[in-house]
Amino acid sequence: MLIIDTALKRREAEGKPIRVGMIGAGFMAQGLTNQIVHSVPGIRMSAIYNRTPSRAEDVFRYAGRNDIATVSSQAKFDEAVRNGTPVVPDDPFLICKSPEIDVLIDVTGSVEFGARVALQAFEHKKHVVLMNAELDATIGPILQIYAQRSGVTLSCCDGDEPGVQMNLVRWVKGLGLTPRVIGNVKGLQDPYRNPTTQRGWAERWGQNAAMVTSFADGSKISFEQTIVANATGFKVRKRGMSRGLKYDGPLNEIASLYDYDEVCALGGIVDYTVGPANVKVFVLAEHSDPKQRHYLNLYKMGEGPLYAFFTPYHLVHFETPLSIARVVLFGDNLAPPLGGPVVEVCAVAKRDLLPGERLDEYGMYMTYGEAVNTDEMSAMRYLPEGLVEGCRLKRPIPKDQVISYFDVELPQGRLADQLRAEQYRHFRRETWLSDFLPPHPPRRVETHDHVKSLGLQSVPLLT
Repeated sequence: MLIIDTALKRREAEGKPIRVGMIGAGFMAQGLTNQIVHSVPGIRMSAIYNRTPSRAEDVFRYAGRNDIATVSSQAKFDEAVRNGTPVVPDDPFLICKSPEIDVLIDVTGSVEFGARVALQAFEHKKHVVLMNAELDATIGPILQIYAQRSGVTLSCCDGDEPGVQMNLVRWVKGLGLTPRVIGNVKGLQDPYRNPTTQRGWAERWGQNAAMVTSFADGSKISFEQTIVANATGFKVRKRGMSRGLKYDGPLNEIASLYDYDEVCALGGIVDYTVGPANVKVFVLAEHSDPKQRHYLNLYKMGEGPLYAFFTPYHLVHFETPLSIARVVLFGDNLAPPLGGPVVEVCAVAKRDLLPGERLDEYGMYMTYGEAVNTDEMSAMRYLPEGLVEGCRLKRPIPKDQVISYFDVELPQGRLADQLRAEQYRHFRRETWLSDFLPPHPPRRVETHDHVKSLGLQSVPLLT
């Protein structure tokens, strides 16, 4: 932290702040903008795109910035950023293309749109910070390859649970211990929650009901733990992890929930529990040196073999500026996948589903997500939760059954589907996913030529 804040103060003194372009203008975007404007020297929130421009303007005004320029051309966008004027573009790709922007942060939660924005940012040598766990968990490994090709960094963020867990993992490793369980803690788990049941809570805090539903039904935590699994090589013991196992005991006894030999045989696992109180994430780790185990016992960490370390909170937008600085100033990626996916998130029916129905998005009424090991995901041809929206059902699916590619017709022309197929080809040498993609319709002229310039048909396979 001292290295980061010193570097940011230097950038501020030199008049060279990090210029941020943000995609999305929801609850977290609002908090992040206010934090950067009022509390973070050396960083500027330069531009915000939202499909409803007035919402982006409201986010700037929430942070006390009223001198807003709404623009529709690259020249006007670049000029406004140079002049220090907050900018609301009508086209997200103005942010991606601008030489005046140093880093893009995605707070949308959209997989398809997020993929298009990320690839455009990479092409124009922009770092990308994700507060979009859904995108990262679904096609993050292949996006990392594209980022590396362009010489930029794609990273998750401090404050959000994957970043908090990976910071704790790095700290525990720095003490000389070997992590075996990486845990996330929830306050509620009910896979059948929906935007109707969650509306009151969402309105109370000014949040989106669908996003709040994804917290309650287990989808969000499945995306988060997938990111951590792919960054560590850890697996899940079973599909769905602990599925809301409640634990109210002391943290130093939480290791009793896990079979030591099992987690060691798996190399380590990711998991989550409901409770204990005052714990947000935890790591259970072992030490191979009996002399150091003696010291750990002296320091009231217990007799082992697994010692519990924890972080009591996650402060999301308060900490996210640290990620921006780490990425831009130091090239520090918080949770890079070790390679291809180890764990993914499959789609499960939230209610009985009927043929002909089109699936709604995660956090809605029709599906919830569960983390599952990729070997099972591939063998069973499971449909990923991040790509459920718009899929048409070909057969009835009973409540709580996993949905497979055999059960649906995919929407036409999704870039994210092509990227996921490429992810399987590149990392697993598997081609079956391409067989489920719809045939490509005749190419239409796009308003923005990012699809043409980055379309997978013109990109050599990363094999």
